[in-house]
Amino acid sequence: MSEELTFEQMLEDSFKTIHTGEVVEGTVIDVKPDEIILNIGYKADGILTKYEYTNDNSVDLTTAVKIGDTLEVKILKVNDGDGQVLVTYKRLQQEKGSKRIEEAFNNHEVLKAVVSQVQDGGLTVIVDETRIFIPASLVSDTYERDLSKYKDQEIEFVVIEFSPRKRRCIGDRKQLLVAKKAELQKELFEKIHEGDTVEGVVKNVTDFGAFIDLGGVDGLLHISEMSWGRVEHPKKVFKVGDTIKVLVKEINGNKVALSLKFDDQNPWKDAAEKYAIGNVVTGKVARMTEFGAFVELDNGVDALLHVSQISKDHIEKPSDVLTTGQEVTAKIVDFNEAEHKISLSIKALTAPEPKKDDDEDVASVDIDAVIASESEE
Repeated sequence: MSEELTFEQMLEDSFKTIHTGEVVEGTVIDVKPDEIILNIGYKADGILTKYEYTNDNSVDLTTAVKIGDTLEVKILKVNDGDGQVLVTYKRLQQEKGSKRIEEAFNNHEVLKAVVSQVQDGGLTVIVDETRIFIPASLVSDTYERDLSKYKDQEIEFVVIEFSPRKRRCIGDRKQLLVAKKAELQKELFEKIHEGDTVEGVVKNVTDFGAFIDLGGVDGLLHISEMSWGRVEHPKKVFKVGDTIKVLVKEINGNKVALSLKFDDQNPWKDAAEKYAIGNVVTGKVARMTEFGAFVELDNGVDALLHVSQISKDHIEKPSDVLTTGQEVTAKIVDFNEAEHKISLSIKALTAPEPKKDDDEDVASVDIDAVIASESEE
């Protein structure tokens, strides 16, 4: 005669056996802000604490999961001393994540993740509960003092060091940017040529010019090429982020020289007729030296008004009778189109034509040399 089983024994036999380290599937039967209760098909329910669910302490479990959800968990303790089964979701994900990261490391796979933490030394991202650190030197292809802009931003990177035993996982974003830039440079140099007009964005402004991002290649717009006229400082003309159209002046290897001196805007284009000797013109005093004043007749066209040609009376220096910005009317007494030199005379409007000696005196002044001397100062 077979031995009859008690109800308790039959109930006990209806439950599966579990072991520490085993992976089981559980159904959420209750959720608290810091704890999840799971039915894991065992005589005791599985207890999943917030610490064993995620590394993010700000998470409210009641919003992360709901009753009826299923979770794959790993058994930590079959009996915690109170008859409860302790399980972990986080560590199982970390194990899976570790394998995932190892595969990405071996295959040089490009990963994407949101930056969870910004430190002075770099950025931290989390992939499948696995922390990956990206040193500041590998965040960008250019030096960045402030990394805070990357917080909560999704970035791409590759894993360059993976050591689970040391819990060390290092990412690199820089090499992707360098490779992308090289690809863009190749594409750009295949389609642009000297003399082309292209659009770019001002990337940086310095004392000597501005660097323009042409889409993978930075071109230099030197201060001397910013205008046909005189530019006091690049920062008074451009700011970072400006979109401008520029002329490709020269391509030398991977260096591109740019210009805003378009031929159709050249103020000297019709100068021979406009500034012919004998013409009377009006302009503003742009700057003065001991020997004369430079008068701006047009943007990019300066003429020299020698001190001896300001008045029929003797003048010691131009600043005695003229001020910067003052409008003056004078006659053109010399014009050299090839060297872009024009000489003026106010005296010629009120007195007889200057003698040959006076003309030679005026012509002997090298305007370009004066401008170069001023620039050096």
